[in-house]
Amino acid sequence: MNRVCIEPAAKAARYHRLLDEHQGKPLLVLDCDKLEQQYHGLQNALPGVELYYAIKALPHAAVIRTLSTLGACFDIATSGEIELLREQGANPRLTMHTHPIKRDRDIRDALRFGCTTFVVDNIYEIEKFVEFRHRVGLLLRVSFPNPRSPVDLSRKFGCRVEEVPLLVQKAQELGLHIKGLSFHAGSQSPDSSNHVYAIEQCAALIEQVQQQAGKLLSILDIGGGFPVGYDKPAPDIDTFCAPIRAALASLPEHVQVVAEPGRYLVAPAMTAVSTVMGKAKRSDATWYYLDDGVYGSYSGQIYDHATYPLTVFSDIEQTESAVIAGPTCDSIDVVAEGIELPPLNIGDVVIGRQMGAYTAASATDFNLFERATIVVINEKGAGEGNIVFLDAGTPA
Repeated sequence: MNRVCIEPAAKAARYHRLLDEHQGKPLLVLDCDKLEQQYHGLQNALPGVELYYAIKALPHAAVIRTLSTLGACFDIATSGEIELLREQGANPRLTMHTHPIKRDRDIRDALRFGCTTFVVDNIYEIEKFVEFRHRVGLLLRVSFPNPRSPVDLSRKFGCRVEEVPLLVQKAQELGLHIKGLSFHAGSQSPDSSNHVYAIEQCAALIEQVQQQAGKLLSILDIGGGFPVGYDKPAPDIDTFCAPIRAALASLPEHVQVVAEPGRYLVAPAMTAVSTVMGKAKRSDATWYYLDDGVYGSYSGQIYDHATYPLTVFSDIEQTESAVIAGPTCDSIDVVAEGIELPPLNIGDVVIGRQMGAYTAASATDFNLFERATIVVINEKGAGEGNIVFLDAGTPA
């Protein structure tokens, strides 16, 4: 269930001013200061680990620019993401292509850009790189299922642990260089136990491959999955990563460790600003209809299993049963139900928190409602007022 915070009505004034500046359209406010804070927080929690931002979480130019100034690397999965990096002048040597399944043109696009590290997880993918064997290095993705995670990516990608030595051998026979191993422990994990288990298993695999094939694996990609707070507060990132740090300390000294954070960096950096466009009494609840919903910025409730914290503004202490719905004609377009709210009026503001990851990235044009406008604040070097106005759906 969505967490709901009720704040004094006076605190809504700044959001009304922002809405007025942008013709009353629904907004997504991207705070680059918060993005920088999240990056440094994870960097401090995982010292010595190179961070590759997973662009899929929020493919936006201001995110790329901000993280580039911090020295971040980038995890790419499509030619569209490559084009976004190219437009922002990102260094292709600070990228890796992590989609385990690729078309030939995906490989060629990445190579033309200058990316030379690719993730694979089966022999058919390895064979696709034979033509490019003198230009690429491969990471072999290993599956570590996590049924406790809302998004278990090992269900769709990754080879079994016992397949690793054979796949390394097959790659060697084809003249291909396996640089290391990769895994994803599952998104929004309640704790880091699966990260630790995967690291321990990969450490054993690295030793086994070296003994059996004489092959030195020099990279371990520990993926993403670092949690943020949706329906409940997230664990402290340093506490979450402490067991991971301990596990990484057991790796051979020659192994370089990288990670692919996406959600953790951008989710807290974006806030949704929506307006109540209608209300109705239905059964035993009051329904409030916003100008944004699950086909728009709240799409992560469908695609990402997220329930976003909400804030409303009122000086009335009494609450009543309420439902918050989106604007479209579809009955599944419901943001929150079974919640208690003070009476709201048409034109009131509703705020969504933790709205940076898999929100704008997966929003649709259903019913031809316009997507939320992305407003960038606190971007260093962005010009007068340090605010950049961008149309939603356009990666700037």
